This record gives sequence, C-alpha cells and structure tokens, in this order.
Amino acid sequence: MRIERLGVLGSPPRVLRAVAAAAEARGLAPPAALIGEWFGAGAVIAPSLPTTAITSREFGALCDAQGGRAHPIHADGAVGGGWFGYLSYPDEGADGAPPRIPEAAGGWSDCVLRQDGDGQWWYESLTGAALPDWVEASLRNPLPAGGYGITWDDADRDSHRRGVLECLEAIAAGEIYQACVCTQFAGALDGAAIDFFVDAAERTSPARAAYLAGNWGAVASLSPELFLRRVGEHVTSSPIKGTLPRSADPSTLRASVKDVAENIMIVDLVRNDLSRVAATGSVTVPELLAVRPAPGVWHLVSTVAARVPPDVPMAALLDAAFPPASVTGTPKTRARQLLRGWEQRRRGVYCGTVGLASPVAGCELNVAIRTVEFGADGSAVLGVGGGITADSDPDREWDECLHKAVPIVGVTRNDDSAPTGSRPAVSAR
Repeated sequence: MRIERLGVLGSPPRVLRAVAAAAEARGLAPPAALIGEWFGAGAVIAPSLPTTAITSREFGALCDAQGGRAHPIHADGAVGGGWFGYLSYPDEGADGAPPRIPEAAGGWSDCVLRQDGDGQWWYESLTGAALPDWVEASLRNPLPAGGYGITWDDADRDSHRRGVLECLEAIAAGEIYQACVCTQFAGALDGAAIDFFVDAAERTSPARAAYLAGNWGAVASLSPELFLRRVGEHVTSSPIKGTLPRSADPSTLRASVKDVAENIMIVDLVRNDLSRVAATGSVTVPELLAVRPAPGVWHLVSTVAARVPPDVPMAALLDAAFPPASVTGTPKTRARQLLRGWEQRRRGVYCGTVGLASPVAGCELNVAIRTVEFGADGSAVLGVGGGITADSDPDREWDECLHKAVPIVGVTRNDDSAPTGSRPAVSAR
C-alpha cells in the first residue's frame, strides 16, 4: 500500500470540486466523496469512480467482498480505497411508482485522497500506484463551487398531516408506538449535482456527507447520522431522534418528554436489531441522549454498540438492521407496513444509506437523511420527516420538517445573480 503526504490543500468541498472539474475535462467518471466524521478523518475522496447499478442483495455482498469486516491495519488511520455505494430505502409509497434511480449503485476505487484530523491531505493507494498526474495538477488549484440553481415545488402539507393523524390513530389503537412520517420536496436542477453538493457541504458542514454519481444521476447526502460502523467484530450505530431548530435553547431538548421518549424507543429498536446478529450480552449503550448540532437544528443522539462475530457477513448485519431504525418505527415491521399507505411517494435513497467498505479500515454507512436524489434528467427530490409519538402535534411536526429542509431548500441558487446564503422562505401547501 502506498501512502503519500500531500500537505494542506484546502477544504474538502473545494478539493472535491477541483478533482471533479479535472475528471470531467478528461472524460473520466466523476469522483465519489465522504466528507465529515468518516473513518476518523475529515474527508475521503475517490478521484474518479465508475459506478454501476446493482440490486439490494448485491450491496451487502459487495460490502463483504471489499473488506466490510476488516480490522484496521494502519494505526495512522489510512483508508486506502474500497467500495463506495448507496442503498435505497426498500419500500414503495402509496402511489406504487417504481424507483426514480437504481435501488442501489456503487463502484470500486483502489486509491483515495484523505484529509486527516489535522487538516493534512494524504494520497493512499491499495495497489501502490502513484498519484495520477491529472489529480496532482488539479490539487494545485482548488476551486469554489460552480453556478447551479434548483427550482423547488411546494411540499404537500395536507398529505403529511393526514399521515401524522393516521399514525396517531395507530398509536392509540396499540398497533405501533412510534413511526417516522415523511414528505418530499421535488425540484429541477439547472447545473451540475456536484456543484450543489460542494456548495451545500461547505455551507452546512454535516457530519456524514456523501456524494456518488453515474450516468443514472447522483446522490448528494448531507446527513448528520451514522447508521453502521463495523471494524472487525465491533459494530456501532448512532441513531438520531429529537429535534429543535438551531434558534432554540438546546438545553430544552433534553427536557422534552416527547423527544426523549422518541429517542429511547429507537435506541431500544437498534438494540433489538443488533442483538439478532451480535454475541449474546455484547449489546451496550455507551452514549444516551447527547445534544448535538446539525444543519439548521439541534438533535438528540445516542450510540449503541455490539460485538458481532467475524463470521457474520455484512449482508446478515444489513438484514438485521436495515432500513435504519430511526427512519422506520416501533415495532419496525408493522410501522413499515403502515408507512407505505401514509406516504404518497417512494422515499428512494432518502432514509437509505451511503458509505464505503474498505479492506484496511472496515465499513461505515450513514443514514441518508438530508439527502437529495438527482435523476439523469435533472429532477431533484428531497425527503424530510420526523418521529411521531402519542403526544405529537401535527403542526409542530410539519414545522420540524421545514426546519430540516431550510438549509437545503432555502438556498435555491449559487451563481452571480443570487449569491450563496440568500434564503427565501420555504413554502408548503
């Protein structure tokens, strides 16, 4: 394996934009990127990643084949390369429409650019190959995001309200205890999806941002949430439940009976999911109800850990835990059945997962919330939602959806005519 120190090159979004422009100029596949708290680093970027559509079953198999159960073999935190991919939320909506982009896609890169915790950049190659000349040239001149625009349609408040009310009825009837009811903003992109992601990641600094693209479209995830981290036998998941706008006093989040109950119910669901494949007695909760910032909001975050025997494949772990507990409900199977009728449209990549399986660093996957799905035709879909419990208020739940959407929908252009940061009100019908 080859590891070269490159020095201080600039922020991950700007490095990504420079590499993307250079790849495009050479007719190469676009880069893939993980930006934020991935593998103990600040960013992991594959300079050019050809992607192919796969099935949901192949997603887990590829995570295994490319080292998803690996023990880290470099104390310096090297990632080296690996398999980047996404997996969509599996259920359809009430309209029965098919997926807008492939249910899953991914690709292999034998090299990455990695920014460490001190801001230093490294080039790493699993095969020992040298840094490509075109990548080296692009890194000398990091670029800002290019111009883009997205015209967003109104989200459907009435349908969301009906879903929340029906969820409350199901809770009162004892069918479920909690469920995550979602809605969507649909839009049209004028420009390149990579420019949207670069701009949004730079503005909002999400903890689990991810970008993947191909001739099928692109996935731009601005997620704050860890779904699964697997390093050898050790597995962790950090579900998010409980939300307040950033303008609110974060101390009131821990004091909210509704938000605390919502989080603890999902923690129990994650414990149950992981216990299906974990060694008996190994499931623990090392962190409960931490208050953390995320783009536009405060969240309650907990962490569940488990020891999963090395002979248990990633496919089995995904069968036990996917889709993520925090975006489904309790009990999970019944909540998913009901959500198919309460939500008008298929969620798609939203509430699925995006991540990387590395043969030298293990596997990390996010929960694909705050995620925009771009079709090859320039269509854009953003999903938002929140957990409903017995004391939820439909109007407050709608407000929570808007608080989560504003950092994305509230900035509709990034060009000379409308500078980044102009934020029209988020409309809804």
